[in-house]
Amino acid sequence: MRRVVFNQKGGVGKSSIAVNLAAISASQGQRTLVLDLDPQCNASQYLLGMDAYHGGDGPTPNVGTFFAQTLSFRLKEKDPLEYVHATGFENLSVLPSNPELGEIEHMLESKHKIYKLRALVKALEKEFDVIYIDTPPAYNFYTLSALIAGDKVLIPFDCDAFSRKALYTLLENIREARDDHNDALEVEGIVVNQFQPRARLPQQLVEGLSEEGLPILASYLSASVIMRESHDQAKPLIHLAPRHKLTQEFVALHAELNG
Repeated sequence: MRRVVFNQKGGVGKSSIAVNLAAISASQGQRTLVLDLDPQCNASQYLLGMDAYHGGDGPTPNVGTFFAQTLSFRLKEKDPLEYVHATGFENLSVLPSNPELGEIEHMLESKHKIYKLRALVKALEKEFDVIYIDTPPAYNFYTLSALIAGDKVLIPFDCDAFSRKALYTLLENIREARDDHNDALEVEGIVVNQFQPRARLPQQLVEGLSEEGLPILASYLSASVIMRESHDQAKPLIHLAPRHKLTQEFVALHAELNG
């Protein structure tokens, strides 16, 4: 299963959702990979720690290395598993990102490398039960590459009025990617994130989306400072605080997606 976590708005929790769902999959015995396509490297730093990127561009080889080698016929292609790095958590691996992605994007576009990620993911699928693909906060070459490579799309929604308006553009982008490149792609659902049940606006926004027929998932994720602590300690919630309310909400979301 290849799940893409996508929203072209920043700050909606893409990396947090991708990493924590992946960590739950791994904790349940599934061989799980997080593939980080965001040049900000948030998911990679979450799993490997900030020290892995201290004073440099992080572990190598990485997804930037992979895309760079597609630009030159002189470089020998690596075994796909060479790009994958172990984390400190059983069954959980990461294909880390690199800031170089931003520098080479225009070259990849001009040389029509849009299907290269799909080939890599299909090769890695033989080694992993679940692959989570974290995307940048934009609809660009890397996001489209992810949509071509994936089979399900998970959309984080942070209960913001601007995000609600942007959802329709986002869904149209997914439909276009499906029609033009990947007819097996499907929207798995919209994840309500950073939900505040006592606040009126989030409730109204979510109710409005449901009334409009959008695929809102039943398992909401609350706003909590534990998420910041989880990032700071480079420890997914299922390992940091397994009994915490937010952790249990992630477990419920994972069960809903995989039930």
